Formats: sequence, structure tokens, C-alpha cells
Amino acid sequence: MAFAVSPRSTVIYPTCKYSSPPSKPYSRCGFSISCCSIDLQSTSLASNISRRCELVDLHEELVSYRKAWDLQKAIVKEKKVLIETNQEFPDTVIVLQHHPVFTLGTGSSVQYLNFNVQNSPYDVIRTERGGEVTYHGPGQLVMYPILNLRNHKMDLHWYLRALEEVVIRVLSSAFTIKASRLQKHTGVWVEDQKLAAIGIRVSNWITYHGLALNVAMDLSPFQRIIPCGIRDRGVGSIRSILEKDQAFNNSTRNEMCNADDSLLVDFAHRSLIQEFSEVFQLNLEPRLFYSSSSTDKE
Repeated sequence: MAFAVSPRSTVIYPTCKYSSPPSKPYSRCGFSISCCSIDLQSTSLASNISRRCELVDLHEELVSYRKAWDLQKAIVKEKKVLIETNQEFPDTVIVLQHHPVFTLGTGSSVQYLNFNVQNSPYDVIRTERGGEVTYHGPGQLVMYPILNLRNHKMDLHWYLRALEEVVIRVLSSAFTIKASRLQKHTGVWVEDQKLAAIGIRVSNWITYHGLALNVAMDLSPFQRIIPCGIRDRGVGSIRSILEKDQAFNNSTRNEMCNADDSLLVDFAHRSLIQEFSEVFQLNLEPRLFYSSSSTDKE
């Protein structure tokens, strides 16, 4: 269940105020999600100071959900220890793709599954995040921010709106797709289709779990569930929106529409990292690169 350290990089301890390196790095590794217009000033931080943030970038790999979950919990545990000893530490963000999996939130109901759990096409995992059932799979970018909200804003409503703002900016700046929020439903929407689901957990003001952006994925598994428990709306992806709107006269969007899935994911990934950095005013630094084996399965 453990990741091997990638041969092209090494584990780098955070440059926090350690008297010595921690006795153990984040050793439990491997990688949840569920499932109002707001002005930019209320979404951005009041301070102009950029804080440090470790970037664990695995977006080119398919990582099992359980391993990603273990990695998040290990990092959260490490940060809690540092809080108890009054030591400073950077935030962390993990970016990756998952093997196909259905995940449920803490209070999720199985009534939103359109299949028998005992005969599921993919693993079904109940987690401690908020929200109802959702699906993760290849072609979907998953971002897990592990942030100390004491250094940002100790307000969960603000944090959820900030995550939505990241995705709204990505869709606008990278793909000229106009997205919005819905007052009663967390996430990011294009008309009646959800392109990004958000489900979080906060412990001692440390966040984990996060957001999932549908880029160029097979959407058919969503038909096996009631995504996020919302019956009267659908699920879309960047690819499906671009293909639907091919009549537009925009060379950049035409290029994106004709790009293969991996290029579309790479393009969305670069924008996601940039917009996350700007919204949360974080200086991202590559850290703790772990690599799963090619045989890693959910």
C-alpha cells in the first residue's frame, strides 16, 4: 500500500522550523470527493503575502483512492503535530487522477446508487468528507488542498466559495467557458451540468479532501448514481462543453476541442495550479513526489 519514491526526484522535507528532520516522512501513502455569485475581493485573501505550499503533482498517474486517502491523512496528522508544538509549516496540495471508484460522504445514502452495492462495477468507498455519492475516474483532475485555515480564513463557507472560484477561473481563462455557482448546491456549473464537485473535511482547521474537475472523462459511470444526490441536474465535462459549442468562432477553443484527452488534461492542470495559487495566494513548490507502480489498482 505504500508508494515508492520516484527515481526522478527525492523526498524533500518542508523547510519549516524543524530543529531536526521529522523522524518519519509522510510514509503512509497512496490517494475522496463528493459531491451564490461572489466578488473576487471576497474570494481572494486580504493579505498580499504569498505563503509557501508543497505541490505533490501526480496528475499524469492513476492513483488508487485508498492510497490517496492514506496520504492525505498522514499529512494532516503531521501538520497537527506541528501545530501542537507551535511550529510553522507550509500548506500542501495534491493533484492527481484516480482509478474508477465511487465514493460516499459521511452521511451519504445508498438510495442514490442505481445498483446493488454487492454487485458494483467499481469499488464503493465511504469516507469522512461531506456530500453525497460521486464518481472518480481517468480524465478527471482531483485536487486535495491540505491547508491550515488559521493562515487563511477560519470560515468554511469562504473556503468552499474559494474552491469554486478556482474552477470558475480555470474554465474562463483556459477554455472561455462561462461557469457559475448555484445557491443551493456546492460545486461549479455550466447551465444545468455540474463540471466540478466539491467535498471537504476540516479537522482542527486543517482541510483535506477537495475538488474534482471533469476534463475529458467517460461520463457514463455517473448514470449508475444520482451524482451528489441531485436528481434534476446532470454532469458534464470540459470536453463535452467544448464539443457542444463547436460553432463558436474562437481559434483557441477550437484547438482545445480537437486536442486529445491527455493534452486537454495537461492544459487544464496547468491552469488549475495557477488559479489555485492566485486565489489562495500561495507560492507552490514541488515536494514529496511519490509514484505508484504501474500495477497499482483500486
